[in-house]
Amino acid sequence: MACNGAGGCQSGCYKDEEPTSDQPTASSETDSRSSSNLCIKCKLNDAISGYGGIDDGRFCADCFKSNLFGKFRFAVTSNAMISPTDKVLVAFSGGPSSRVALQFVHDMQERAHKNFEASRDRSLPVFGVGVVFIDETAVLPIPSHEMEEAVEVINLIVSSLSPPRKELHLVPIETVYSSDSTDGKERLIELMNAVSDPTGREDMLLCLRMLALQKVASEFGYNRIVLGSCISRIAAHVVSATVKGQGYSLPADIQYVDARWEIPVVLPLRDCFAQEINMFCWLDSLKTIKLSTGPSSSINSLVSSFVALLQEENPSRESTIVRTAGKLIPFHFNRIPEIVDGNVPLATRRRQKRYNLKSNESVSSESFCLLCNSPLDKSEIVDWSNHKNCKNSDTFYTSCCSSCQFQILPPDSTSMEKFYMHLPHSVVSRANQANNGNLKALREQIQDCLLSDGEEET
Repeated sequence: MACNGAGGCQSGCYKDEEPTSDQPTASSETDSRSSSNLCIKCKLNDAISGYGGIDDGRFCADCFKSNLFGKFRFAVTSNAMISPTDKVLVAFSGGPSSRVALQFVHDMQERAHKNFEASRDRSLPVFGVGVVFIDETAVLPIPSHEMEEAVEVINLIVSSLSPPRKELHLVPIETVYSSDSTDGKERLIELMNAVSDPTGREDMLLCLRMLALQKVASEFGYNRIVLGSCISRIAAHVVSATVKGQGYSLPADIQYVDARWEIPVVLPLRDCFAQEINMFCWLDSLKTIKLSTGPSSSINSLVSSFVALLQEENPSRESTIVRTAGKLIPFHFNRIPEIVDGNVPLATRRRQKRYNLKSNESVSSESFCLLCNSPLDKSEIVDWSNHKNCKNSDTFYTSCCSSCQFQILPPDSTSMEKFYMHLPHSVVSRANQANNGNLKALREQIQDCLLSDGEEET
């Protein structure tokens, strides 16, 4: 029983006393528990969790979406991926990554359009955006009804985006050959049937997909291609490329910018995780599609499953893989060519100059694989003086990287000649240009030994 004396109680009784600051009440404990679940950014809303990302349980929904878009925007601006005069082509597969890439590019265009409308002089144009979907049913076992439904969803997604309008290109992959889709489809099937290795077939399809993207971009006047490759996919590529012996060319594929192609390729989602992207699609109710392509036993699929398992055990594994690979020296083409257009803001040009690679920070490469366009190591470059009388197919084989030779190209000369006959014209043309360049270099080496037209042999 508590005492009620007016004097100081010496019995130690405190039952009816007011709690001191050192004695937390039930309400303060509740506040403490709730504050631990608050967003670390706004400190107002409850943090979301359950998606398994590295920031799981740290941000509320709004701050999470803002943070993810911030990663995208920083990658774009710091690497000068998109300028006001550009015309950007977004490669859309229907998956979460390409869906978010399209949404973010649209958001940037929409903001630029509002600024353009609000400005008085309207001196800066708004970059254009197009969307391309590569139909690969000619070589993949995708049910026809699934593809029809996918095309309907893609049309709905693109048409539902607010102005400015995005042009949609639905392109069969066999158009890498010519406008004659029937002949192209037959040649494509013959080409893929010549590749027996499952990993080689996937890698060959990847080469053809890039050729198709480049063809569309070139024909319709786009000067940038946006891919939705995220850090999760890049981490899997780092491991699979290492397994397949592509260590020398690996730095070329994992940078923000890849300008070795006629139309530069950019990866604005390079710092975003697949788990974050999936959560964003769920929060924003973004419609995605997934086509059934059947099981795969390729190295690429096995590595993807392995890296995903590592990520489940430790959310920083993918980031660690990419950061480690990022220490490799990039190539000189891993940057956007410097802008000389006067319509481009001075701030954009300064930013590009600041973040672009310096000559001493990159590796120069003059020779590329004729099939996958990977830069070649000196040990893979052929001495053409010993290959004067070779067939075109044999010359093509020796000009490809060791990975393509092992995974994709047929081992015997007869099958290789058949494979060469079914290659797209763009690949054969690139091979002829390389051969002519090598012959020119050989001629320059022996120029002193050649007779001019007016000289006679003595």
